[in-house]
Amino acid sequence: MPEPVATAPSERGWGKLLLARAAFLIIPPYTPLRALLPVEDTLVLVAPALAACCLVGWWAGGRLLLAVVWVAVAAWILVQPAPAGAFFNLVRGWSLLLAGSFGLVCLFGTGRPFFSRALGAAAMALTLVLLMSSRGPLTPARAQLAMQSEFARRNTETLAMFRSALQQHPEVVKSMPQVASLPGEVEGQLHTLAGTGADLFPSLLLLESLIALALAWGTYHRISRTRLGAPLGFLKDFRFNDQFVWGLIAGMTIVFVPALHFLDSTGRNLLVFFGALYAIRGFGVLSWFLAPGALAAALLVGFAMLWWPVLNAVAVLGFMLLALAAFGLGLGDTWADWRSRARPTT
Repeated sequence: MPEPVATAPSERGWGKLLLARAAFLIIPPYTPLRALLPVEDTLVLVAPALAACCLVGWWAGGRLLLAVVWVAVAAWILVQPAPAGAFFNLVRGWSLLLAGSFGLVCLFGTGRPFFSRALGAAAMALTLVLLMSSRGPLTPARAQLAMQSEFARRNTETLAMFRSALQQHPEVVKSMPQVASLPGEVEGQLHTLAGTGADLFPSLLLLESLIALALAWGTYHRISRTRLGAPLGFLKDFRFNDQFVWGLIAGMTIVFVPALHFLDSTGRNLLVFFGALYAIRGFGVLSWFLAPGALAAALLVGFAMLWWPVLNAVAVLGFMLLALAAFGLGLGDTWADWRSRARPTT
């Protein structure tokens, strides 16, 4: 039986964790990113991962009741009726593979930091999916078709809600005739987002999975006294192995070398996944440099853009500039190691 990490400090405070959980549960289904992100019901990812943490904690000497309760909650969430189509079954299967992989990594990988465990679990789950798709009926083409059908369903629902809201307020359309053309513009933008999401759903799914594992890890260490490892660090301290830059280089090589065009989808997914990791690292550098609260204000502006009724050019440009700046800082941190320098006083 593995020994719990008794020397790890306790994680304290629910405020930031609850805000992160609320954002993770609200952004995918209730913003325009619904047409881009693979999993909109993100509780399906978080609950099994939390149940896996509780099981490992019980095996390490924790409370059995906690494990039983969260396994029951996860099972109840996974058996809920789903919309028509095979996509939700794929999500449930992925969440179980991810939770099981994370549980095994935590069980046999004691002493490793959380980020290493989460990456290992995601890689293990992805490997199992690839093996099953090569031997089973679920081919990548069928998974892609299921993803496209799911995005089409979401876009249809979103457009129906948008048109219904306009019909309920005819005075707005009468006073501003240009509003009548908004449904057509929204439909075009949602179609573009859906095409992008269907092409990049492996990398986006992995990123959502890492966030779900982080939330499950943080929640477990606030409801249990049995430690599985060190608590989550602050964003300003976030960093990872500098060798990850080779994943970014591989993606850029595949995308920009014409001879590798047949791997173009793989290259774009590598760019999105590793680019997002470096962007998060860049936000960590920013939070180290900036005064407390300044980064939170910038992220709040970016979050407000997600609630924009229409993703107009100004919102998209602002969000892209912010993400590119963070990506540049994160990538530059590989060589410059910004946080080893003296902290600015202003």
